[in-house]
Amino acid sequence: MGMKSIHLVAGARPNFMKVAPLWHALNKEAWCKPVLVHTGQHYDAMMSDVFFSDLGLPAPDFHLGVGSGSHAQQTAAVMTAYEDLCRQTKPDNVVVVGDVNSTMACAIAAKKLGLQVSHLEAGLRSFDRTMPEEINRLVTDAISDLLWTPSPDADENLAREGIPVERIDRVGNIMIDSLVMMQGNISKACVAKRLGLEQKRYGVITLHRPINVDTADALEAALSAIIEVSTSLPLVFPMHPRTRARVEEFGLGRRLERATLIKVCKPLGYVDFMSLLSECAIAITDSGGIQEETCYLGIPCITVRESTERPITITSGSNRLAHMTDMPKLAARILDDRRDGRAGTIPDLWDGRTAERVVASLKRAVG
Repeated sequence: MGMKSIHLVAGARPNFMKVAPLWHALNKEAWCKPVLVHTGQHYDAMMSDVFFSDLGLPAPDFHLGVGSGSHAQQTAAVMTAYEDLCRQTKPDNVVVVGDVNSTMACAIAAKKLGLQVSHLEAGLRSFDRTMPEEINRLVTDAISDLLWTPSPDADENLAREGIPVERIDRVGNIMIDSLVMMQGNISKACVAKRLGLEQKRYGVITLHRPINVDTADALEAALSAIIEVSTSLPLVFPMHPRTRARVEEFGLGRRLERATLIKVCKPLGYVDFMSLLSECAIAITDSGGIQEETCYLGIPCITVRESTERPITITSGSNRLAHMTDMPKLAARILDDRRDGRAGTIPDLWDGRTAERVVASLKRAVG
């Protein structure tokens, strides 16, 4: 077989963590060339450039430079730019990861050109179609040729949607590969110490979803809940640019400044953030990836959302769903109950070897 060209598409911060282990694994192979395509959906330097250096990724082979906009504008811009790139470069397989607008847009553009599309992290469902990510997941999975899933619930979701079983391949969780790959650097970073915090005596907060930050009422309720938790446990809050903009827009900055036990900082690079997360007592988040990382690390996590597309993190015991108003009580209960040792168990195939399984599966598919 001749040298195969494999496009790895990344559009936003979580995509880079999923693409990195796969890029490294494919780069060692003689039968293919991994081609890194950055759509530019996140263009803030803190949100992407630092990730490339942290994760040992080269500069992207192609940068579509799309930038922000409404969902429709962003999707349309990615589709237009990526269709042009596919016509010029004719990849043998297009690998899309996760659930951002770029994932769906590149999958549609590639499929309409008759190209092979593989979806890494397929089959996740929150069953909440008000979440833009849920629409992206449903559409991408419906048209992909190869669906790499992280857990048994994902296989079941796809089977129920009528995806033929031969297209589904459970490979495990690629996010854990990044964590294992970077473990040495993460343990050397000592971010908590740098911030003057004691191991296991602080919590980490991340909030960025529209439902929690886009209205004054929701954001005020979120800050009240966080401030309540901080009275019994110091908190670190690496603030997403979207959340920071809303705090300023709604005039809530003073409330946060007065909460002396909450350290607000800029978004952290992957290594620094994982260092902070791996030494904390509890994580409170509305992110997808953090639910998985805390599950692997055995750290209690509260997800302030109505639903999660990663139910295995709940059934394995580390994660809990909660409304923002109930979150402080739940946090207090978790901290009171805290046993020494890990929360929950690690799901099957979350072992740092997912990229190897993906490479083997991809080789069979393009062979």
